[in-house]
Amino acid sequence: MEQIYIDPTIYTTKPVDSRLSKEMAVYDLLEKLDIPYNRVDHGVTATIEDCHDVDKLLGITICKNLFLCNSQKTDFYLLMMPGDKKFKTKELSAQIQSSRLSFAPAEYMEKYLDITPGSVSIIGLMNDTDRKVKLLIDEDVIKEDYLGCHPCINTSSLKVKTKDIIEKFLKHTGHVPRYVQLIGE
Repeated sequence: MEQIYIDPTIYTTKPVDSRLSKEMAVYDLLEKLDIPYNRVDHGVTATIEDCHDVDKLLGITICKNLFLCNSQKTDFYLLMMPGDKKFKTKELSAQIQSSRLSFAPAEYMEKYLDITPGSVSIIGLMNDTDRKVKLLIDEDVIKEDYLGCHPCINTSSLKVKTKDIIEKFLKHTGHVPRYVQLIGE
């Protein structure tokens, strides 16, 4: 497995170099909401495995973020769960009473969250102003003091207080999380 490049510097401010506007909008919103963060820049992290060295540097366990939908593609869900847990569709479907869950097509991810595959993150909810995406959070995620997420692009990772995401960020976006308990075995 090829090692991704990781800038070893941990930043606490937004980048000064040229970035995508959707990434810069994240830093502007976090600043506006008075949510401090640590940021690490790195090569493209396409999988949860790619994030392990970033996790170590930030001192966190990055969340696995899955963008799901029902078979009719009328209900969309963002599931946050610990990165080391296995996702079992049947287990989640039973808890939320939605049969036939699957990974949502990329076009819906871009339409509702303005993010592309590999960059899925709770931060994308800032772009879901019509609240079309329901947020599901595994209870083990909120037991952690910090969570790791991408700023709508998978070439940077953030360490943010879980409490700030729940109390400040989600209050701002208007998304009310539904907590689920996943065994993942």
